[in-house]
Amino acid sequence: MTAPAGTTPADDTSPAEPPARRHGRHRTVLLVAAAVVVVLAAPFVVVQAVGLAHRRALADVPDTPVAIVLGAGLRPDGSPSTYLRRRLDAGAALYDQGKVNVILVSGDNGTVQHDEPTAMKDYLVAHGVPADRVVADFAGFDTHDSCVRAHTVFGVDDAVVVTQDYHLPRALFSCRAAGMRVTGVGVSASSVTPQQAVVWRVREVPASYKAAWDALVGRDPKFGGHETGVQDALTTQG
Repeated sequence: MTAPAGTTPADDTSPAEPPARRHGRHRTVLLVAAAVVVVLAAPFVVVQAVGLAHRRALADVPDTPVAIVLGAGLRPDGSPSTYLRRRLDAGAALYDQGKVNVILVSGDNGTVQHDEPTAMKDYLVAHGVPADRVVADFAGFDTHDSCVRAHTVFGVDDAVVVTQDYHLPRALFSCRAAGMRVTGVGVSASSVTPQQAVVWRVREVPASYKAAWDALVGRDPKFGGHETGVQDALTTQG
């Protein structure tokens, strides 16, 4: 069949795209993808890097006025969990070695049945730390709140932060973002339930993004105020 007058046969083929142009487009796509990955990863990398830079072994912790021990849950009978006992044992060791003068225990006291700070203080006192050297923060509902309150409510400027090793970088980041000069001791995160331990480590990824955001916007803790417990203990130390 011939084409109607005034028309030309349809050409179903199109010129092949020059290799240089095709490669250039692919390169642009890869660069954009890489930039997106960098932007998305940046908060996590910064949080972890800042924290890791200030991690210390227990024996290498410099003399510091205050140790901050962060809460980590209670057993059904109200006593500290295994993870929390490890943190408290490290805090007690720092006190026994004369590296810190006061221990600030910060945890969740959201209900009558869940009173982390009191359980933490009782444990430390039972293990030889004088009661007047342990100060309780009853509104440490999360890591950010504990760090901000330690600085703005309790007046802590220099501290050693004690928590599990996987949690330590984020805790140090949050405490430094709150305005404190801190180093940190990471204790064992081994668990009789390995699957749960994996979940906690994976949870640090979104938690690190939240820590970065909280620091960026300067989120206030749930409860503010001013408490003199730490300063009183430092002033009256024997």
